[in-house]
Amino acid sequence: MERYIGEYTGKEKGPLFICFGGMHGNELAGVKALEVIFKLLDREPLVNPDFIFKGRMIGLRGNLKAIAAGTRYLKQDLNRMWRKEMVEKVKITSPEDLNPEEQELKELITTIELEIGMYQPEKVVVLDLHTTTAHGGIFVIAADDPESVRIGVEMHAPVIKGMLQGIQGTTLHYFNTENFDREMVPVSFESGQHEDLLSVNRAIAAIINCMRTIGCVSARDVENRHDELLIKYSKNLPKVAELISCHHITDEDEFIMKPGYNNFQEIKAGEVLAYDKNGAITAPVNGHILMPLYQKQGEDGFFLIKKVEGV
Repeated sequence: MERYIGEYTGKEKGPLFICFGGMHGNELAGVKALEVIFKLLDREPLVNPDFIFKGRMIGLRGNLKAIAAGTRYLKQDLNRMWRKEMVEKVKITSPEDLNPEEQELKELITTIELEIGMYQPEKVVVLDLHTTTAHGGIFVIAADDPESVRIGVEMHAPVIKGMLQGIQGTTLHYFNTENFDREMVPVSFESGQHEDLLSVNRAIAAIINCMRTIGCVSARDVENRHDELLIKYSKNLPKVAELISCHHITDEDEFIMKPGYNNFQEIKAGEVLAYDKNGAITAPVNGHILMPLYQKQGEDGFFLIKKVEGV
């Protein structure tokens, strides 16, 4: 299985646009969406002679070994390993001395650093594509900078702020300007439930909207249907929400989420949300639930968010 899903370089200089699919091996909507995107990019100049692409775009498969196994990860969650000290460690360690996810991390960072070194962009935008185990809405997780939030808002999906404090070691944490010698803008997009076929369509729309927002393609070349698809699915959801709390778990907890919860479902303080070996787990406050865990692997049982008023 190849690391590269595709690559496309425009005739005019612009940002380096890096898209990840399959950072979790059981989340393939992003991979499938990127396969479609690169076919569309190859075809577009043939049907639209005025089409101009500014910059370079690459699509990368995240956890190749987990994708092959059809599981979220083998030994470690790859999207909790993007810490500076972890990246520096794997860069200087021989692959045979690394576990499967450490090997993936080493290959990914080597590939990305080579891409940046060869293209020498002024700006790098990283879009990490995911899906969730629960139904009920798309959303964007933005970094704590205005450009990341702006890109998220243009995707017509709820933007969740404060998630960087609730979890650690994601692509959002690592791909920032502090870790590189140029402007870095990371965004994460959750396109729906794992097996929902429309999750692929929504990921396609999000990628295209992102290309438009960062200036890779002109707005005149983007069909309205991409906006309409995302607007329709995020109808009645908050435009911006912020994290209230996160329920972290370990394998030893024997965590079991109560069935039937959807993303953005309203919950009340004291409501029983899940169980573990110590008994019932209740909501500490009123809010809305996000990413309730309905799979065996994972480090977060659920998140609680609240709407940001006046946005």
